[in-house]
Amino acid sequence: MKLYVIGLGPGDPAQITPKAMAAIAQSDVIAGYTVYIALINQWIENKKILSTPMKQEIDRCRMAIEEAVKGKTVSMVCSGDAGVYGMAGLIYELSAAYPPIEIEVIPGVTAACSGAAVLGAPLMHDFAVISLSDLLTPWTRIEERLHSAARADFVICLYNPSSKKRSDYLEKACRIIMEHQSPNTVCGYVKHIGREGQTSMILSLKELATAQTDMFTTVYIGNSQTKVVEGKMVTPRGYRT
Repeated sequence: MKLYVIGLGPGDPAQITPKAMAAIAQSDVIAGYTVYIALINQWIENKKILSTPMKQEIDRCRMAIEEAVKGKTVSMVCSGDAGVYGMAGLIYELSAAYPPIEIEVIPGVTAACSGAAVLGAPLMHDFAVISLSDLLTPWTRIEERLHSAARADFVICLYNPSSKKRSDYLEKACRIIMEHQSPNTVCGYVKHIGREGQTSMILSLKELATAQTDMFTTVYIGNSQTKVVEGKMVTPRGYRT
């Protein structure tokens, strides 16, 4: 009766931790979003697979818990880190309605960290991570968080910057941030981190407002000290050089 909640990292098999791989190998059942299951297909042959499409997270977690209650060892897999916009919290919330099971969260490399490594070192100082998806959070609250983070001069990492239904959300976020930060603020984004087709760009905040991004893009907005060093985005920590 054990349920692992596993972060798979950004998608590159080389960035899946050995602990995550060991848990997957020990599991009888693998649960997850169909896209994330596909990342580990080569390691889960002969295991029971429970997958659901997007927006069926509650059903997915309940299925995983119910298998664990039956006495199975189960792995719920997520991209990035399971505790950062992943399934770890929902698993704990839903499990309260079932007989006790052992739950272990296994961390992974979240998009904020893996994308930052591609761009250089943008997260060297205090930063905030904000999702622009208003599916579960009202846009008014997201606006408040953007204002607060920009006013406090945090480096800001944006998840889910835009989608077909939210094509102008990144532009709106940039306009809010430009109320507090220079339009020349150094920014960057990475698409498809650690996967086929990975691309990245360093640009200004003003240019970012019209950049084409999607749900597979992670965006970085520097603070007032962020600069470009040898083609890389760098936020100084303040060390004397």
